[in-house]
Amino acid sequence: MTDKAAIEALLAPLAAGRATARVDGRRASIILDVTGLPPAAQDALEADIRAASLPGIDEIRIARTAQRIERKLIAVASGKGGVGKSTVSANLAIALARTGRRVGLVDADIYGPSQPKIMGIEGRKPEAHDSKLVPLATPHGVPLLSMGGLVAEGQAIAWRGPMAAGALGQLVDANWGAADTLILDLPPGTGDVQLTMIQKHRPAGAVIVSTPQDLALIDAARAIDLFQKAGVPIIGIVENMSGYACPHCGEVSDPFGQGGAEAAAGKLGIPFLGRIPLDIAIRTASDAGTPPAAGNGAEGAAFISLAGQGKDWLDSNGG
Repeated sequence: MTDKAAIEALLAPLAAGRATARVDGRRASIILDVTGLPPAAQDALEADIRAASLPGIDEIRIARTAQRIERKLIAVASGKGGVGKSTVSANLAIALARTGRRVGLVDADIYGPSQPKIMGIEGRKPEAHDSKLVPLATPHGVPLLSMGGLVAEGQAIAWRGPMAAGALGQLVDANWGAADTLILDLPPGTGDVQLTMIQKHRPAGAVIVSTPQDLALIDAARAIDLFQKAGVPIIGIVENMSGYACPHCGEVSDPFGQGGAEAAAGKLGIPFLGRIPLDIAIRTASDAGTPPAAGNGAEGAAFISLAGQGKDWLDSNGG
């Protein structure tokens, strides 16, 4: 008669320790731990087990179970548009994944989704499994969900607040598998999407993106105030488009000013996370779907530094 230990030993090469068995006569009931596995991998594992040769067993019953993964949500926000928030979000997600964290990216900019292009998966549509969206794999090891994958290319997303907030919920509550950290690329401003995200999904912290110019910093201060009033910690502020080095003569100019975000951080008592230059290499890489943080070039260094600070913050805050 085949016993529990024998069944588990036979399944070990297939299930890698994920299967526990109970044997009742010629029937085996198998509990399959699918924590962190995407739906396709779960189905494939179950099919392999059902096809396995188990001596003395005529019937196999399989139940799937998964442990709840406590994910940290990091909101990347700005008070106004056009400050490079999506570029920072994509590169932060990729660079953070390179530190060993399991990272997913949510393009929560409902009205202006750009992450499919930045991450190199334009035109692909996510599928659903058990009523939950399944994030799309990207070439950079960071799964992505975006409104850009749910509507026709070029189609206007003319939704009122509740519809946009509901869409955000579907993106965040998707089947993220083993991801322990989600980077949320938020739309600019302090409207319905931001409020719903804070109320229902509660980020662990927020990274604020601004350019050095005064107008952007005024709006960045409003975004900071929203998170602080809601009790969401501010991880820090990033100064984007900070300095432009002429590719011909090497002279550095500051078309948007210099040091404004660092000064604002000091005034507001929040960390300053560093400067990202106005670099054509960053723009061309993003347009090509190959964010700089995925490579080893100099243009990715600022994002690698940002991710290191993000990892330190997560590690020191129970992440």
